[in-house]
Amino acid sequence: MSQKKIEIICTLGPRSLNKNFIKFAKNKINLLRLNMSHLSLEDLKKSIKFIKKHTKIPICIDTEGAQIRTKVKKEKFLKLGQTIKIANSKNNLSLYPETVYEQIKINDILNVGFNDLKLEVLKKKNHILCKVLSSGKLENNKGVHLENRKIKLNFLTEKDFNAIKIGKRFKIKNYALSFTNSVEDINKFNSLLKNENKIFKIETLSATKNFKKIAKKGHCFLIDRGDLSKDVKIENIPIIQRNLFNIKKNLNNKRMFVATNLLESMLKNNFPTKGEVNDIFNSLEMGADGLVLASETAIGKYPQDAVKLLQKMIKAFRKSKYKNIKYF
Repeated sequence: MSQKKIEIICTLGPRSLNKNFIKFAKNKINLLRLNMSHLSLEDLKKSIKFIKKHTKIPICIDTEGAQIRTKVKKEKFLKLGQTIKIANSKNNLSLYPETVYEQIKINDILNVGFNDLKLEVLKKKNHILCKVLSSGKLENNKGVHLENRKIKLNFLTEKDFNAIKIGKRFKIKNYALSFTNSVEDINKFNSLLKNENKIFKIETLSATKNFKKIAKKGHCFLIDRGDLSKDVKIENIPIIQRNLFNIKKNLNNKRMFVATNLLESMLKNNFPTKGEVNDIFNSLEMGADGLVLASETAIGKYPQDAVKLLQKMIKAFRKSKYKNIKYF
């Protein structure tokens, strides 16, 4: 049985955008991801120049896509029942992109970040007044999901369009579309990047429902279980992941990557949990063509150890699948 290629994709950040990690990455990492949700356009230029100076590993520009995000000047913990104003950029809390203000309505429920912070819209005049329904930490640049309904957002932000222009100038050949929702999104992205490699991220309920149609228009897909868990009950994430891989099995020449919390414990520890290694192995057994490290390599304390662990897991999987080696 021939062995298929299993790729490792790593997000670069404060812990890994340095000479030591880039040197270590040679022959270990297949794609270096730059996340536009956490980079300015100027930082993007500097990062591309730095990477190209020190390695030939391909770069992937990951777009912000159709998501609302917080802009917070001072992070703080919000208690149950207190009120908070959402206004323009002069206020402590504002939203990005600004076009969402006109779409938000009274009684909307805003689910902010990943620490269960929920806000209910009480009033809307020259600012939006919200009440805290579920306490949590208010942080900068966190995703905001409307729990009660969907609103229309452009498939790319203005910053994304500018990032793509920069990428083309530097001859970047790999791009990821965040929050792919429909065939229309894929067609638009394909038109914008006709000759480049594209990864379409599946991280919304609508994307999972439309996946059979979406999969016909793209080649590479990435299951982002983090944002997907804001749209789908967390206990259903394993079911959806399996369903997506089952659909992929019936399609020729499609590639599927898995991201989010693969090695979350290694943000602080230099070893994984037993649950994490089982999750990684299960994802490979389902048919994953690649594994994505995000915060583990961007801000984690042990980015190199996280990559080495993925290598070990891929090696163990290959032995069990292709060589039929049993442990006992």
